[in-house]
Amino acid sequence: MRETILITSALPYANGELHFGHIAGAYLPADCYARYKRLMGADVLYLCGSDEYGIAIALSAELAGRTPKQQVDLFHEINQKLFAKFGIAFDHYSRTTWPGHIPIVQEFFRELQTKGFIEERTEPHLYSEQEKRFLADRYCVGTCPKCGFTEARGDECPKCAASFEATDLKNPRSKMSGAPLTLRPSTHLYLRFDLFREKLSEWLTKKNWKENVLHLAMSYVQDLKARAITRDSEWGVPVPGMPDKVFYVWFDAPIGYVSAAQEWAEKTGDKERWKHYWLNPDAKLIHFIGKDNIPFHTLFFPAMLMGQSEPYKLPDEVPANEFLLFEGRKFSKSDHWTVDLESFFAKYSADQARYVLAANAPETGDADFGWRDFLLRCNGELLGKLGNFVHRVLTFAKTHCASRVPVQGVLEEKDRQFLQTIDTLTEAISLAYSSFHLRRAAQLVMEMAQTGNVYFDEKKPWIAAKRMRMLAETAGEALTEESVDASSLKTTIALSLFAICRLSLVASPILPASAQKIWEMLGFSTSIAQENWLAVCQNSLPIGQVLLEPTPLFRKIEPEEIEEEVSKLGSESRPT
Repeated sequence: MRETILITSALPYANGELHFGHIAGAYLPADCYARYKRLMGADVLYLCGSDEYGIAIALSAELAGRTPKQQVDLFHEINQKLFAKFGIAFDHYSRTTWPGHIPIVQEFFRELQTKGFIEERTEPHLYSEQEKRFLADRYCVGTCPKCGFTEARGDECPKCAASFEATDLKNPRSKMSGAPLTLRPSTHLYLRFDLFREKLSEWLTKKNWKENVLHLAMSYVQDLKARAITRDSEWGVPVPGMPDKVFYVWFDAPIGYVSAAQEWAEKTGDKERWKHYWLNPDAKLIHFIGKDNIPFHTLFFPAMLMGQSEPYKLPDEVPANEFLLFEGRKFSKSDHWTVDLESFFAKYSADQARYVLAANAPETGDADFGWRDFLLRCNGELLGKLGNFVHRVLTFAKTHCASRVPVQGVLEEKDRQFLQTIDTLTEAISLAYSSFHLRRAAQLVMEMAQTGNVYFDEKKPWIAAKRMRMLAETAGEALTEESVDASSLKTTIALSLFAICRLSLVASPILPASAQKIWEMLGFSTSIAQENWLAVCQNSLPIGQVLLEPTPLFRKIEPEEIEEEVSKLGSESRPT
């Protein structure tokens, strides 16, 4: 039976530009996994979209002199273009301000309310006397009630990743003005997560998730309590029966995964098609997120799904990643400690970025992106290993085989070992992709390229070519096709081309543009992304197939241009 997989990446908040850390955490891993699964013949739906409500957006829009809608329109377009530049291939990229999102959120709420999971409370909330308004959690700062970090946000602590209510903060103050915050009564609706504790605990015990994900989820589940799902604001999904309230953004945002699927289905012309993924017990649901979103995707959203009458899928996998640092520090646009993406893509390719981020994937701990490491990996690995192997083999084939795939002769032990190694690496790469080990997959892809280089060097086909030329000059005529040297040379080229074909396949989830170029240089006119993994592995290159003129896959990056980028860090003259 064909595998059905619904893949989501965390909805980026439309209140600022994305950076490399976001891409490495939730989007590149999901994109590579989706590409791999499509190659494996799975029925994949990969969804994402902009998270566009919340008081934080209303406040930042006010500071920027825009309306909230203008604010989200701006960053929705900016981030959508950035995803395209990175080669992130969503099946559909939605936004929570599309009209169909509101009734779906309200229906989720009504189901939970009907079943007794919603409770109304009048409780104190943080209020700024100076600004004359209640503040959104993320515009409240203070001391973390868990670890004592003094710069915790109102909804979570960036140091210990604890999640809590803003009223739990010690010494709360406004992030906007620094003024102390007081407590004022306000009536809000709460979702009784404590009523889901037993069901969630039982569900979690059956999961074989990454240790960091499961550990955090299990540590939270025993301390579940009711959480407010409404806020005092005009910018958000309206709460039925409460005209002055909107739903808290954390409540409406994950429902965006469902509304995105429904919007996608409408655009395909089959409004019910979304059910094949969300209401199909045989489908798999996989959430790709950063570690700061673990509680929401392993506890809060699953509880919201459990509280519905429709049999919604619960997540089967939540491969959350840790954080990516930049030159040892957190990305910060305000401190000019970031990569200017417009400038980056004017100089470098998406595949260069994708490979370096994959090779440094923050899977089990925080990782680091650095300019000098970028230089070393691009020049030493992409250019020196992968690009070099492809170019030298195709150039040799052009000179000695008239740019055609030759017939392989009798295999020597070295040839058989090489083919076995390529097959073994292919299986290992497939396992790495399927088990969410993107860093391992990137390492193995490069190992396959280097295996090809080593094989080509050991076989030394240029010696056979030289010997053939000398003998031909001595004899005054060309050697026959059956000569030992001709057979050895063609076998080396044939097997090297076989390895390049396999490289195009296994590298395509990480390096889609480069893999397509390789595929076309091998003489194919189809899209490697639409091929079948097993079929490519089982089929041989057609003998006599015409190879295209070899062209470089990657350019050499000069140290001077990297040092120039390093010198910009922290500079006030850096574009903002």
